[in-house]
Amino acid sequence: MEAKRIKKLPPYLFARIEKKIEEAKEKGIDIISFGIGDPDSPTPQYIIDELCKEAQNAENHQYPSSAGMLSFRQAVCDYYQDTHGVELDPKNEVVTLIGSKEGVGHINFCYVDPGDINLVPDPGYPVYSIGTLLAGGDSYLMPLLAENGFLPDFTKIPEDIAKKAKLMFLNYPNNPTGAVAGKDFFAEAVAFAKKYDIIICHDAAYTELAFEGYEPTSILEVPGAKEVCIEFGSLSKPFNMTGWRIAWAVGRSDVIDALTRLKSNLDSGQFQAIQYAAIKGLTGSKDSVIELRSLYRRRMEKVIKGLNGMGWNLPIPKATFYVWAPVPKGFTSASFAEYVLDKAGVIITPGNGYGEYGEGYFRISITLADERIDEGLKRLKEHLGKVEF
Repeated sequence: MEAKRIKKLPPYLFARIEKKIEEAKEKGIDIISFGIGDPDSPTPQYIIDELCKEAQNAENHQYPSSAGMLSFRQAVCDYYQDTHGVELDPKNEVVTLIGSKEGVGHINFCYVDPGDINLVPDPGYPVYSIGTLLAGGDSYLMPLLAENGFLPDFTKIPEDIAKKAKLMFLNYPNNPTGAVAGKDFFAEAVAFAKKYDIIICHDAAYTELAFEGYEPTSILEVPGAKEVCIEFGSLSKPFNMTGWRIAWAVGRSDVIDALTRLKSNLDSGQFQAIQYAAIKGLTGSKDSVIELRSLYRRRMEKVIKGLNGMGWNLPIPKATFYVWAPVPKGFTSASFAEYVLDKAGVIITPGNGYGEYGEGYFRISITLADERIDEGLKRLKEHLGKVEF
């Protein structure tokens, strides 16, 4: 018989989407998927070459360190110094992750006991609440509302909840809304966390995917942030390395130590050849990242123009590769997603898959080829015409 924690788990959002895609393909339907945010561009060749070289080194075939190679952790520190002006100790303030999703899930087991509370953004990346659930905790939802720029309002969190809270998850630039946060907001979050002795876990997976000169902030840029914060970073999105599973957590040393100890008991670290390749990415030319930003900015403009031509009124996001949009009049998130799949053969992600406050929205990912984006927009226009709200 399954454990209770497993019975409580909902089907993972993107597993459901993948199933729908497979079912449609079996029926011979040409599906265009705006659903999963998985880069369609290849990993830069110089990173692949480094992997191939290091994979030939027999020393890399043995168990790696659970904390990760010191040289990789030093590369992360150098990246933070160069990009954010943040100084980190590679030995005590950095741990290597097998993808940031792994770290986001595991941090809950370091601090959450059954019945404890985490502050979780809604709509938000499902793993924040799922990790809380698996550790036996309860999620207190922080609504991300359009009128607040999709930022949580800390003044709306009851005092008794704040006093009980263990972790607070934040994510800017944001998935799924594409919203961004500045240093003033992060300073407010740090002050709130200090007041109530809460550990902030900031998911910074999209900080390299910004447009028009916008430069996302690391929460660790805020003075005193390392007293209450850790930040998750990843090579997945800026270097098209989602399948490589290489990332990090940085920040407050005792939290990094706790996560490292947990990982040392549950996994054996990431393949060193991948770490060497990641070092190459972090320390090498950023030309490929600049090109990727340009590609996404052009695609973003195309999608926004297409949707606005059908009746939406959407601004171009400053970062991420997501478009977050309200569903037309007469639809729920789920019914609209089902409608466009059945009528147009187009997959979009229903907003309620990211939480109850995502109801009434849908998400489009622009990580597919231009000609497929064009075809997808054409199909939507043919079957939706001019929409009303």
